[in-house]
Amino acid sequence: MAIVYDTYRHEAPQRLPLLGVSDPGRILTWRNGKPISAAEFLAQVHAVAEGLPMAAAAVNLCEDRYAFLVAFCAVVLRGQTNLLPSSRAQQAIDEVMAAHPDCYALGEQALDPAPPGYRQLPPLDAALAPEAATVWPLIPAEQVVAIGYTSGSTGVPGANPKTWRSFCASSAGNLAMLHASLGPRFEIVATVPPQHMYGLEMSILLPLLGEAGVHAGRPFFPADVAAAVAEVPAPRLLVTTPVHLRALVESGIALPPIAAMLSATAPLPAELARAAEQRFGAPVLEVFGSTETCVFASRRPAVDEDWALYDGAVLHPQPDGTAVEAPQLDAPVTLADIVSLSDAGRHFRLRGRHADMLEIAGKRASLGDLTRRLLAIPGVRDGVVFQLDGGDALGVHRIAALVVAPGLDEHVILDALRRAVDPLFLPRPLKLVAALPRNETGKLPRAALLEVLHRHD
Repeated sequence: MAIVYDTYRHEAPQRLPLLGVSDPGRILTWRNGKPISAAEFLAQVHAVAEGLPMAAAAVNLCEDRYAFLVAFCAVVLRGQTNLLPSSRAQQAIDEVMAAHPDCYALGEQALDPAPPGYRQLPPLDAALAPEAATVWPLIPAEQVVAIGYTSGSTGVPGANPKTWRSFCASSAGNLAMLHASLGPRFEIVATVPPQHMYGLEMSILLPLLGEAGVHAGRPFFPADVAAAVAEVPAPRLLVTTPVHLRALVESGIALPPIAAMLSATAPLPAELARAAEQRFGAPVLEVFGSTETCVFASRRPAVDEDWALYDGAVLHPQPDGTAVEAPQLDAPVTLADIVSLSDAGRHFRLRGRHADMLEIAGKRASLGDLTRRLLAIPGVRDGVVFQLDGGDALGVHRIAALVVAPGLDEHVILDALRRAVDPLFLPRPLKLVAALPRNETGKLPRAALLEVLHRHD
């Protein structure tokens, strides 16, 4: 029987189950073509937890999704916190470990060089007696079980602590939304890493707290995605990003029947959503949230421009963004997104981000809209418009663009843009590149954009 989370804000119980469905025989994950039950999983978790050192936190570097699941829960059972760097780059890991001196690193692979205090998980292939997990673990509701870091796409990565209560509350909203499309039980294949908050919510927390199983791999290429989807039973949910979804559509590869596709991490163009729905015969759903808030809204972009708020979520437009209230939040969080509300506040439409808004000579534009118009130019495969650091004597920041457009030159692209935007907002410089410096979730860290632009200059 699934646990119902509906009273977290004022009446949160002292402890909450680690697994929200108390069925030892339910399939939690699929690994190497074999199902792993909840009881078998808990036996592995207890075995790993017993071998963990005394510490306050652990950097969870597991790439195999099942290994991440086991390590995540073992760390939680020891009363420790999972640290989730914004990337696996050594600098990102070092910065997180420096901010948490009493921590160690944990992973399933032998790393060389390895972070300080690195511990490799024991092999997880050997089956353990399920009797070792006869007690269903309960976790203190206010235990900080994870600290997620923002991607750095708008600046320096920031730390965001998450309690087990907040994860249970946010997962309740995600499960309610997905059950409406997929029914009570579904299987997940995810192309996103579990360390990213979107990947954590949709491929780690859903199997833990709902009637869902997850494929242990993280397929990247279209053929790998098709193989992973074939290894789990229907109904199937593909958790992905716009970058991966575009690659799937353009590859021409056939997928086994899927019930739905789920996208986040970057805006999903309606044209791509419609192409994916036509290509794979399933709805494309998009969720809205952030590392700071977790997911609190969804839509089907092929047919809906407006977002529908989850139950309990409330938005308060501000001059510099939008304050978000949600069951998973102890206090409102203000995001930089500018929105307009409709349907008595239950739906909203994005109007841009405060940090993206440009004003030059009394005229206004947004970086998001400029990027959208750039991507609409025939022959442009990828691109981004962004502001440079520093300003002129009047405080105006120059606008730059990086574009992937084989067969086009910079003048052709600028001429096409000139017909779509005010000349004041034409990006200069505009540089053609072979690929944008997207991270593993498809985002574009600002530092990486500036580095690419500097190399081309």
